[in-house]
Amino acid sequence: MLKQLNCPNSIVDLSSPQVMGILNVTPDSFSDGGKFAHFDHALDQVERMIAAGATIIDIGGESTRPGAKDVSENDELERVIPVLKAIKQKFDVVVSIDTSKASVMKAAIESGADIINDVRALQNEGCLAVLANSDVPICLMHMQGLPRTMQNEPTYSNVVDDIILFFKQRINACVDAGIAKERLILDPGFGFGKTLAQNFHLLANLSAFEKLDCPILAGISRKSMIGNLLNRDVEQRLAGSLSTAIVAVQQGAKIIRVHDVEETVDAIKILKAVADNQ
Repeated sequence: MLKQLNCPNSIVDLSSPQVMGILNVTPDSFSDGGKFAHFDHALDQVERMIAAGATIIDIGGESTRPGAKDVSENDELERVIPVLKAIKQKFDVVVSIDTSKASVMKAAIESGADIINDVRALQNEGCLAVLANSDVPICLMHMQGLPRTMQNEPTYSNVVDDIILFFKQRINACVDAGIAKERLILDPGFGFGKTLAQNFHLLANLSAFEKLDCPILAGISRKSMIGNLLNRDVEQRLAGSLSTAIVAVQQGAKIIRVHDVEETVDAIKILKAVADNQ
């Protein structure tokens, strides 16, 4: 398993779990829609997340919540590129761009993005070619269906085995396109076309993905699998988010994508202290 992720201008240490802070610059995100769409508010939030211990900032300009509407290429570019450039000018932090559009990927890389995070795993037209002509790491996420319909009765023969097969196919597609496997991160896509039971089965067996020899990213923060199990609204899901983050780390996840950075960093520190003193 890789011990580090080589970005164009920095290195992400994967010998211990890293926290990725979520920055949604969208008006309709499921958790914090509109809260950080304003430019100055977004930069203030980045500063807070870095101070709290985030080593990666993930900027999203299109909501991928269930039922989300598509966002035009121009709208997404206008949302993410100015914020990306400002973050790279002001802060020394690794920045990921959460997008599935080849044009946005290309513009983001040209503007200093360190990682591309794609919920469609580079399956959209032109994405493989854009990434093959770059040297940034890529996170490939699994999603059954599309955001608008993905929660309409998702079915699997075996959720873990089916997603492992999907990742093997996408890894091969990337390698065939000229993208080195060492650049790939895998995200099983909690909440993206999975039932409540499937999500928790996935979490319980997250270590099964280690056989693919790529770092695992887990993004469970505030998701409906927590809300539905605990009967909690989005703003009441901190305890559940921390619990799932800890389980993900115990199951081998190297990057934890979260809204609540400070609390997650603290929880991981406790877990590490226990592990170091066994």
